[in-house]
Order: sequence, then C-alpha cells, then structure tokens
Amino acid sequence: MTRVVFLLVPGVHLLDLAGPAQVFSSAVDFGADYELSYVGDSVSVPSHQGVPLGASTELPSLEVDDLLVVPGWRSSTLVGTGALSARALAWVRAHHDCGGMVASVCAGADALGRAGLLDGRRCTTHHELQDELERRYPAARVVRDVLYVEDGRVVTSAGIASGIDLALHLVAVRNGPSVAAAVARTMVVYARRNGDDQQASVLLRHRSHVNETVHRVQDVIESRLTDRLSLAELASLTGCSERTVTRLFGRATGMTPLKYQQALRVERAEHLIGQGATVEVAARTVGFEDARMLRRLRSR
Repeated sequence: MTRVVFLLVPGVHLLDLAGPAQVFSSAVDFGADYELSYVGDSVSVPSHQGVPLGASTELPSLEVDDLLVVPGWRSSTLVGTGALSARALAWVRAHHDCGGMVASVCAGADALGRAGLLDGRRCTTHHELQDELERRYPAARVVRDVLYVEDGRVVTSAGIASGIDLALHLVAVRNGPSVAAAVARTMVVYARRNGDDQQASVLLRHRSHVNETVHRVQDVIESRLTDRLSLAELASLTGCSERTVTRLFGRATGMTPLKYQQALRVERAEHLIGQGATVEVAARTVGFEDARMLRRLRSR
C-alpha cells in the first residue's frame, strides 16, 4: 500500500487538490495500490472556492514509497500567504530527507521552498508566480513555461489543471504507462501531456485578443485543422478582403493564418507522438503530406 498524503493549506485551490486526488483514486480501479489521506494544521481547512475541507492534524510517519503532495492556494503573491506551521514544514523536509518523494502544485512550490527543498534544484510553478518564486529562492533554478519538473525526488507543477499531468506522470512511473493511459481515458483527459509542454497552448496564447473577425478566422482554422485553407477562402468566409484578413490576423496574433494553422498542427502532432505515434503517422493525421514539414517546424 502506497500512501498519498495531501498537506492542505488555507485557501487551497480545489482543482489543485481534486485533480491529483482523482488521478490516484482512479488508479486504484486499475490495480494500483494507493491510500489517500489529508492533513493540515487544523481540522477544517477553508478552500479558496468556499468549501471547507476536513483534515487530520496528526502528521503520519511516512515510508520511503509514500508520496507527499502540497496543493497550491489562490494568491497573487507568495510572500505572506500559504500559512503552514514550522512543524508541518519540518515534516515535509523529513520525508524527503528519508528518501521519500515530495510534490507540489502551483503555489505549493513555495511551501517546498520554505522547507528548504528547492535550493540547487530545478522547479516550476504557475506562470504568474514564476518571477516571485525565483526572487524568493535564488539558489533554485525556476524552469519557465513548463507543466512540471522532477528533480531529486522533488516534483513541482505549474498549477490548476497541470496537477493532473503531474499525477498521471507519477502513476506512469510507479505503475506503468498503460495504467496512466487508462486513468486519463476514464477522466476524459484530452491527452497526457509531457512535463516540458508549455503551460499555455497555442489556442490560449493567441486567443486573448478581442478582434471578432480574427476569432472567426481562427474558428474556421481550428475546425478544419487538416484542410488546405487558402487565404481567399478565409477572406470569403469572413466577408473581408485577403489584405484585411492578413493585416487584422497579424496585428492580433503576430502571425499569418497559415503559420497559425501550422502551429496548431505541430502542437497536436506533439501530443500524438507523446502517446506513441510515429512522426510519420502524426504528420499525416494532422494534415501534413509527410513528416518532412513536421520535422522542419519542430526543429524551429
């Protein structure tokens, strides 16, 4: 039996906790042997979303194979937030010193830093907190814009949904990729992402503008990802001239419609390759004629 113990911090994000907890509890349905428990400095821990969470104030004695997870809390800053007692932080440190693995989600990385576990290690956190984490722990190497980082039995993730990616990775390592894939399917997770995948997808990075014409062009490209779309066709569908579409699209996204489609295709192909597809199969699945173009775009 492997215990997965979540250390709950006041203001904890529900998804930071619930995502990994769901992964490990679902893994039990596929033959994994996990027991989940929840501890904190008080018996009732308020979540940021307003749901009070029950916790044990008794910090258990952990075995080497047990996993300790610190979910993140909602805050625009790290300093002065995430209250944890010296006793709890010493317990986190002691588990790692005895050979155990410690993980964090989002702002939870700050708790690991206060426990002295980030010095000399690679780590990450939510992109809004990376600068501050770097300032607070100058001896750590903060890896930017990735989903999770594992270094010396310390695993840190970007936050919110990336906690699911972190937990699936740990299940894959401990129980095999087939169990992790089965858990991802039962959780209806789109794809099990690699740790070095970017925190923001192509869609998120280039959809933050407010130009409705460009949004309509993007809708067409995304719904017809594998089609050969001409600029003339996109212009016709939006009721604009080709020149106007090019100008508006470039101003809103910093790229042409063709480059946007290529970026989406490459990102989708990376997911397929990560799930075991060959480069050739992935290239053809996303709309490239063969793997040569995909290889060129990936190399950039």
